[in-house]
Amino acid sequence: MKRLLTILILAALLGFAAFKAGVWWLADQRMSEARQALGESGVLERGRLTSGVEGRLVLSGASWQDFELTQPLVIGRAEFDAGSPLALLTALATPSDIPASWTMRAEGLALALEATMFRNWVTAEGVTRRQKAALFALPCAPDPRQQLGSGDLLRMGITGLSGELIVNQTPDRVHLELNSANTGSLELSWPEARINLASPEATLTSSAQPLEVTLRDGGLMRRVAAYCAREAGLDPVQWAGRALAGFEAGLKARGWRASDQLLALYRQWLLEGGEITASVQPSSDTLGIPVRSENERANGAVAWALQYNGAMVPDVFLRKAEPVVPEPPKEALEPVVPRESPDITRWYTEDLEQAAMWINRKVRVSLSNGNVVDGRLASVTERQLEVARKVAGGEVAYPIAVRAITAFEVWRRGQAK
Repeated sequence: MKRLLTILILAALLGFAAFKAGVWWLADQRMSEARQALGESGVLERGRLTSGVEGRLVLSGASWQDFELTQPLVIGRAEFDAGSPLALLTALATPSDIPASWTMRAEGLALALEATMFRNWVTAEGVTRRQKAALFALPCAPDPRQQLGSGDLLRMGITGLSGELIVNQTPDRVHLELNSANTGSLELSWPEARINLASPEATLTSSAQPLEVTLRDGGLMRRVAAYCAREAGLDPVQWAGRALAGFEAGLKARGWRASDQLLALYRQWLLEGGEITASVQPSSDTLGIPVRSENERANGAVAWALQYNGAMVPDVFLRKAEPVVPEPPKEALEPVVPRESPDITRWYTEDLEQAAMWINRKVRVSLSNGNVVDGRLASVTERQLEVARKVAGGEVAYPIAVRAITAFEVWRRGQAK
């Protein structure tokens, strides 16, 4: 009896070791194939592989460095749960035989932001490439061609993007959640869809059912509207009107005209943000937004199934129109560089409570003892600011108590007189 028990224990240990070794080897092979397939776009570092006998595969410390970006996407921990050890081994050995139900969760996703996130060769190509007018362009400077970028997010106090991703595949649908710490969330629910790991492009045609999308901005749009309006020298309502005009121009370039309700909804979203839930058809040219004829009346019979902050929005649709591609003015051929004019660039007094929005910008601080300190704003806390000044080829950061500050100014572009 004792011998039999010993044999059983040894067999269990050997089976456990064989399972762990098999999962590690198969996962390493699949990751190598993924690195090869993605090699033209970037570099995938797989990190450390571990597994559990309940059918879980865990990836720790992975990262993805896209060749077009200056910063990598860090993946703290990614877990794939196949439901059973046999299903995990089958999925790794033959990705086309992935089980009907599985879950993938990625935690600790982080992308650090820099003032310039794209490589020089990417931005240069973007200037010369002929493209249709962007639909969702957010102007963020006196020159409307300057759009919201990573540098603006840094000045708003958003130094990085972080969050988690959850993908749940069941026999009857795919459910995806992307939650971020400071930029809202996205939820997708797609009936009858199946994710195909062996052929990812086949996923988009796996279901004819509409996709339900829920987008929440987490208060981001209010901050963007206030910041971009200030940078452009406009009030938020005027800024929203400028962004809305760009949205209309983008639709016209594609041969569409938006209904009044659709334009009003977009304006409201720009100013207030909130939660939008819509039914989207991925295979449609208009993503499922209904198209009415020119003479068809807006009676509510044909409209997009869309909710804003929990309430249905009626008469959201498009009308077909002749594509209109406006000729770019001569100024559009000039580089987007702010002119160093005293009427546009100067010291502006700003709210000290919002100092964190101006990190890495040139600032001037007036103190209660009559002294004035100017330099780069290095850091901001509740009690003090740090202003870095160039000294002997380097920088020295000077801490300044908030209670001693009488005026806080930022050197920036404003509205032309």
